[in-house]
Amino acid sequence: MTTFDTIKIYKNRHIDPEDLLLRLTAFGYKGCDHTLEEGDFSRRGEIIECFPLNFQSPVRIELYRDKIDRIASYDLLSGKRFEDHDAIIMLPIKGIRPRRIKKKHDEYGDEYPINNFIDIKPGDHVVHTKFGIGIYRGMDRIKVDKKYIDHLVIEYAGRDTLYVPSSDLNLIQKYVTFHKRPPKLQKLGSRSWQRIKRKAQKGVVTFAYELLEMQAKRGALVGHKFSKDTDWQKLLEDAFAYDETPDQAKSAVETKKDMEKPGPMDRLLCGDVGYGKTEVALRAAFKAVMDSKQVCILVPTTILAEQHYNTFRKRMKDFPVRIEMLSRFRTKTEQSIIVDGLKAGTVDIVIGTHRLLSQDIKIKDLGLLIIDEEQRFGVKAKERIKSLKLMVDVLTLTATPIPRTLYMALVGAKNMSVINTPPAKRLAVKTQVVEYTDDFIKRTARKELKRKGQIFFVHNRVRGIEKIANKLKILLPDARIEVGHGRMTERELEKTMLGFIANKIDILVCTTIIESGIDIPNANTIFINRADTFGLADLYQLRGRVGRFTRDAYAYLLVPKRTTLSNDAQKRLSSIQKFSELGSGFKLAMEDLEIRGAGNLLGSEQHGFVEAVGFDLYCRLLKSAIDTFKN
Repeated sequence: MTTFDTIKIYKNRHIDPEDLLLRLTAFGYKGCDHTLEEGDFSRRGEIIECFPLNFQSPVRIELYRDKIDRIASYDLLSGKRFEDHDAIIMLPIKGIRPRRIKKKHDEYGDEYPINNFIDIKPGDHVVHTKFGIGIYRGMDRIKVDKKYIDHLVIEYAGRDTLYVPSSDLNLIQKYVTFHKRPPKLQKLGSRSWQRIKRKAQKGVVTFAYELLEMQAKRGALVGHKFSKDTDWQKLLEDAFAYDETPDQAKSAVETKKDMEKPGPMDRLLCGDVGYGKTEVALRAAFKAVMDSKQVCILVPTTILAEQHYNTFRKRMKDFPVRIEMLSRFRTKTEQSIIVDGLKAGTVDIVIGTHRLLSQDIKIKDLGLLIIDEEQRFGVKAKERIKSLKLMVDVLTLTATPIPRTLYMALVGAKNMSVINTPPAKRLAVKTQVVEYTDDFIKRTARKELKRKGQIFFVHNRVRGIEKIANKLKILLPDARIEVGHGRMTERELEKTMLGFIANKIDILVCTTIIESGIDIPNANTIFINRADTFGLADLYQLRGRVGRFTRDAYAYLLVPKRTTLSNDAQKRLSSIQKFSELGSGFKLAMEDLEIRGAGNLLGSEQHGFVEAVGFDLYCRLLKSAIDTFKN
């Protein structure tokens, strides 16, 4: 198979800086005074900065006497390093072909399926597409034809060792699967791996056909072909109060183009917490209404429904659009009026929770279904959503996509837009794992209150939440402290949340009811009590409640003092702390898979193939089969 060349850079190796700059230019990268966007590079003495095409953030290469001393990703806004690398691989700019090379064994080499997201470390199980599963033991330099070449060292069964030249790096992936048992190592020279791979390949072909058949059936359905943008559409978009990021603008265009096609849209919009997915959804909803179609926006919590409702009404106030909200915050009489309006077609946009999935809800002319954080809905709700999806355009919004949706997008069976660019002046949340002590809570809370900020204190058990609140009142007697959780009456909860939004409450002691969507720019410190009991996606969403303003934000993951945490809990806390930079939701979704697996998300037979060859190679096999069928 033919592939494009890459630039590979390794820590502690000597390089010619001028040669590197020439190669970057040949790869289509642009020399600048400052590296600001994808495709830029710059040099300041012993420091070379570059924004590789396949990275979410720019990287800084620090030299010492032409030896690479450090490679690190850094934050574009603050300039601070946040993640070190032992090696990086840079791809050419799209459309640039510096040279083409032949590789003898280059199999499957083309909200590279996953190995941009998970790093390989010594001791990890890896899969070589030709030789199978082994253990990565690090790098070694071997003399080949009078010159030294970097090789990856992989140990197989019986302590057999395979040395893989770094030019064949694309043949190796991390072994990731859905269970905790270590995989069986292959014996070098054995034919068993080829048999295993052939069996997986055959099974994947069947699955690929089923996926594409389902996609083709949906594509063949005659949905509503939306009209081109109206003048009102332009007026709405021009009235956006913020500078839209390039990714945000691109995602909006991709979504609207999909809506203008005759087949029903099925698009995943993946973007970090607070990166502007709602604005993309709002523009799509307005486009639908301009074609006299109704829009249903499904969200997991009443708080998020309320927030979206306020946002949509504010943005569309100058247009004749009727927007309603259906949730626990509405009385029975109010709900009845809204339900009648949906049936009659007089309600243009309805925003709501599970209530929208009730059997009595009939929407006269539904044209667009927007689902916010689908993974937060239960099994029954998802079945009802499936029936709603059949004939209408669907836009799914997520920060940490559910595994099946993510994988279908990665292998090309689903359309996906990604918003990687943070909003202007957005800062990463400083994340710290801390043992719970009264002194620490008192000291750090006072620091936030002193700068007139607000605080979330998350305690996910309703039973002990009042006790926690009373304890905080003793520690911080001057603070205004209230409690919020899902078992309160609708009116009580609404009053508490609106009080916090209006800055009448300093500290909100709450459950994970705040997890999705709530946006309070003045709240920039969050304590998560017993963080070791939360899932990775939950921790990520909770951390996203802060850091929405231009001031430093803090997330403190509280664990019990002198308690030994489980291995999985330690991994989760380590991961959320490690991936604290802006735009790391995608990486965390993959890390979550590695830590806890994803269950039987592809059916029992496909699950077996994933275990046999590892998830990355499975994805490559599936993508290869899908591409073959498409062609």
